[in-house]
Amino acid sequence: MPRILSLTLIALLLSACAGRGPAGAGAPIVDMKGVDPTQYGVDLRECQEYANQVAVGQRAVGGAATGAVVGAAVGAAAGNSDTAKRSAGVGAVLGGARGTGGAVREQRMVVRNCLRNRGYSVLN
Repeated sequence: MPRILSLTLIALLLSACAGRGPAGAGAPIVDMKGVDPTQYGVDLRECQEYANQVAVGQRAVGGAATGAVVGAAVGAAAGNSDTAKRSAGVGAVLGGARGTGGAVREQRMVVRNCLRNRGYSVLN
């Protein structure tokens, strides 16, 4: 069981890093022709604040817990208690990653929708 807890904590820490904000590779690409860069910066920051309301950490923990339960059940059906423990750990990591990925995608969508609603031409 300590191994499952360790893997869950790792998934949570990774999700915290991933949830630092919808920037980087997934940042919106906006057609800046005729756009005031100062006002765009203000609007982008405000939209990112809205996106930060998406609970990345909670989704990671929920995904890890669900993954651990499913993994343990599959492992128990397929083998002994050691197999169940290993499967639970794998399930926790995969579930946590899936929860994190979904939340980060939602953050990016919130930023893009917010910018579109403010009149920007979002290209991606």
